[in-house]
This record gives sequence, structure tokens and C-alpha cells, in this order.
Amino acid sequence: NLQGKVIWVTGASSGIGEFMAVEFAKNGAKLILSARSETNLERVKGRCLDVGAPLDGIIVLPFDVTNIAKHEAVFQKAIKCFGRLDILVNNAGRSQRAIWENIDYAVDKEIFKLNVFSILSLSRLAVKYFENAGIFGHLVVTSSLAGLFGAPFSSSYNGSKHAIHGYFNTLRIEKGREKIAVTLLCPGPVFSNFLSQCFTEKPGEVFGEEISKTDKRMETSRCAYLSAVAIVNRLDEAWMAVFPAIPLTYILVYYPNITKFMTRFIGQRRIMKIRDSRQTVSRDNKPRP
Repeated sequence: NLQGKVIWVTGASSGIGEFMAVEFAKNGAKLILSARSETNLERVKGRCLDVGAPLDGIIVLPFDVTNIAKHEAVFQKAIKCFGRLDILVNNAGRSQRAIWENIDYAVDKEIFKLNVFSILSLSRLAVKYFENAGIFGHLVVTSSLAGLFGAPFSSSYNGSKHAIHGYFNTLRIEKGREKIAVTLLCPGPVFSNFLSQCFTEKPGEVFGEEISKTDKRMETSRCAYLSAVAIVNRLDEAWMAVFPAIPLTYILVYYPNITKFMTRFIGQRRIMKIRDSRQTVSRDNKPRP
């Protein structure tokens, strides 16, 4: 079903975005790859060629998604790459590790600009394009399980992902399923470079802690494959994580009365260990123990 589809992936230079690009290429899609690093995008392009993508089927389009003033021009460049667009995959974003009351307001604004406002800007351009071109388009956004409940020590990030659900669930209702597909991808802990690049409570600072190979996380390739399955089937929402993250999320989302008591019993330390495989932040110490 992806054969010949034109898919634009932002945040395609590493992590889930990189592996999704390879999965799409493997299944015959034409790809536009975007992120800030042209060098890393060329590396990802090479991986796509290695799995059988034709040389003229992968276009590298580097840009900074937070430069919203340039979105209109970049969007027009993307359309010219293959003459059309079928699926926009908004994957650019960063997580956070910080204590709630210590977070500088400038960090909140940085996170929302990257994780919410840049996505809204590109998606609104895409919706207008799909309607004007008469295309049944598809918007995909990489959210998170943290967009479904209040995971501790990443409140700005959680807020940005909750906002994504609010915006795109509204879009789905406004447009109806006959005009556009909207898929929200909600991965849990996945092997990628996300932890080292996390925002903290201070502007311009990164968390800097690396993931361990022994962490309990989903393989990035598995997450990308499940994401592709969700996209092909035009699912509204897809949750992807290793045990026990998925059953825990079901309880937190669908049984709010139980959740109030369960979170007291489990505690923030256990939730952090499910999320990061260890205690990365606590109120007893600074974000980097």
C-alpha cells in the first residue's frame, strides 16, 4: 500500500524518524527526508538506497522546523520534489527531564515551538494542499505514551504531547474520515538518542545521559515497523512499547479512579524506572544523579 506514495518525514536524521524512512523505502515509497543535519540525512538516504529504493526516489530537504517563517517556501519545495504529497509524517521533536517547579518558562516555549507549533504550521499547509489538490491526504504525528497521562519529571514535554492530541483529534472530527486521515503514533521507551538530547529545566541545556544497551526498551526498527503498519491501516492512534508500559497505560487512561490510588502505590520512582530503566530524575537530587 505504500508503493509509489510520496511521504515527507521530518526529524528523519536519527531515531524513530530514520528507521521509519528505511521502512517506507523498503516498501516502495518515494521519500522526502528533512531535519537540520544534511550530513545525517545523506546517511539515512544511503540506508534507504541499501534496502532497494531508487536513487531518484529519495530527496534530502534539510531545514529547521522551528523556523516557521520559512515553512511556506519549504513546503512548496517539498511538493516540487515529486509533484505531489500523500503523507506528511511530523516526527521532529525532543523530550525532557526536569523538576516541575524548576523549569524556566523559556524552556516551556522552546519545547512547544518544536513539539507543537512547528507541527501545526506544516500540518495546516498540508491540509490546505490536500483539499486544493483533491487528494485524500494523511497526517501522521509522532506523539508519545506521555501524551496520554502525566509521566513524572517531563511536564513541558507531556504538555506538548497532550496539546498534539487536542489539536489533531479536533482536526479529525472537523474534517471527517472521508477527507483526511490523522494518525497519532504513541511510542513508549525506545532505543534512540532521545535521552541525551532531552531538554532540562534550563534554556539551552541538554540532559546528556546516554541510554544503556541493557535498558528495557523497544528496538527502534520494531517501533518503525509498527508505525508503518498503523499508517498503512490509517489508525487513529497506535501505542507501541514493551511490557509493562502498555497495560499500565491502559489502566492510567481507561480507569482514572483506579489510577489515583495506583499512582500512589507505584510511586514516581517505579514509573521512572519503567520509562528510563533507572531513576534519572528525583526530588532528592538534581536531574543528573
